[in-house]
Amino acid sequence: MARGKTPGLNTGSMSDISFLLLTFFLLTSSINTDQGLQRKLPPPLKQNTEDVKMHKRNVMVVLVNMNDQIMVNSEFLPDVNALKDKTKEFISNPTDAPNMSEKKTVYVNELGREEVVSKGVVSLQNDRGTSYEMYIAVQNQLTAAFNELRDQYSQTHFGKPFNNLTESQRKGVQKVVPVNISEAEPVNYGGNK
Repeated sequence: MARGKTPGLNTGSMSDISFLLLTFFLLTSSINTDQGLQRKLPPPLKQNTEDVKMHKRNVMVVLVNMNDQIMVNSEFLPDVNALKDKTKEFISNPTDAPNMSEKKTVYVNELGREEVVSKGVVSLQNDRGTSYEMYIAVQNQLTAAFNELRDQYSQTHFGKPFNNLTESQRKGVQKVVPVNISEAEPVNYGGNK
């Protein structure tokens, strides 16, 4: 018996099968996407812009240290959940207290009338050692405060929640209750953790 060559495997269709399997797994698998915070960034500053001067009364300073403690205008808050009510009180200033934000009257085209708008700005600064969970919790509380103020205004003036308003009404309410959050770059207040 003569030894011949052993027959080889026909691998011509292997590349097609591999390509089909790869395509199948790419199409059927889900890719986790990171969730972010929805924030509208301010426009870039012009070269010859002057610093914006704000009255101290109109700025609510929120500091978060490396131990995840929150201080609002030199007063420690016992819990992050108290931040929402503190923010709502500062922005709405229901008693016209001198240590809360001032008001200005503005004509809002979308609503067709003059409205009283807060001049208040929330200035947020975190320590570099602040935990990510606390950072997100603070952001959530601030956002919830502005959302609740918009809902209250919508219920009072239109009898329905902010999300049920027409596009024009929503734009008007956003001008009456703007989300004014200024976030400064994190710093090292207390050193390294």
